[in-house]
Amino acid sequence: MRPAAKRHRRGGFAVLLAACLAACGGSQGHDTAENTTAAHDALNARVAASGIGLFTSLPILWAETDTPGELLAGGAARHWLRDALPPPDLAPLDVLADADGRLPLPAGGTLIMAQPRPLAAVENVALDAWVRGGGHLLLFADPMLTAHSRFAIGDPRRPQDIVLLSPILAHWGLELQFPEDQPAGEHPVQLAGKDIPVDLPGRFAPIGENPGCRMEDGGLLADCAIGKGRVVAVADAAILDDSADSGERTRRWKGIRALLARVTTPR
Repeated sequence: MRPAAKRHRRGGFAVLLAACLAACGGSQGHDTAENTTAAHDALNARVAASGIGLFTSLPILWAETDTPGELLAGGAARHWLRDALPPPDLAPLDVLADADGRLPLPAGGTLIMAQPRPLAAVENVALDAWVRGGGHLLLFADPMLTAHSRFAIGDPRRPQDIVLLSPILAHWGLELQFPEDQPAGEHPVQLAGKDIPVDLPGRFAPIGENPGCRMEDGGLLADCAIGKGRVVAVADAAILDDSADSGERTRRWKGIRALLARVTTPR
């Protein structure tokens, strides 16, 4: 039996990025010494120069609702990431290829894909070209999404239960696998120097000739040099779950910030 899946729709990662960048600036009780390091100053400069694209099926910006009226009524609880400082110049994306077949982000910019829908062929081509031209991609690809959703399996309003990105991953020399012999339940792992919560995570395995990728924590994270660009992919999305605990929110926030800093730092 599959666990119930996580929630929330496209565009929501805009607020996630607001949280990341606000965290880099020192909000939400992050320790002052860490927030004022040269590395995080450099991260802020890189992000400010290029902006960040957001592509997700998770409902972080807008809560799951049955009707537009319910959404406008504002009765749903706010996701914790929405309590961040106002975002910078962010670009929520519904598609990854414009009318010219190009990904609508500047060369050398940053894209975060969080449990995205399956990509059309033209989007795969546009994403690959953008990364190889110097783009930075932070990808959360969960083969078994575990958070609750109010919508039944098969409802188009439900987030992507099983990420389906095999064509682009294979092109980059990666295969996303799901180990079935693992216990359910959220638990922390160390990635990018931070505690990152995972729940029924997948793992990346190299396929073919793949000298540009290195795997960490048994394949939970893949860090790949793709042309002039960089891809940091995490085979789980539990870090993006909501939480009522302030300490847990801070830990998740720090983890996102560390991953964002990593993908935007030259290898």
